[in-house]
Amino acid sequence: MGIVKEPLHIDFVVENRPLTKAEEKQISDYITSQRKKGELKHNASARTLKNKQKAN
Repeated sequence: MGIVKEPLHIDFVVENRPLTKAEEKQISDYITSQRKKGELKHNASARTLKNKQKAN
């Protein structure tokens, strides 16, 4: 990735610094938890569909 340049007439600052190990771990843990939530949701909907098919 290249350096992000600050747009003209925008009142925020882009902080271009590397992540610390703690920040990397936090992001990684968050992504992992979100993937697990998605898998659980997918598995639950798949079970619901199977149960509906059995009932019919």
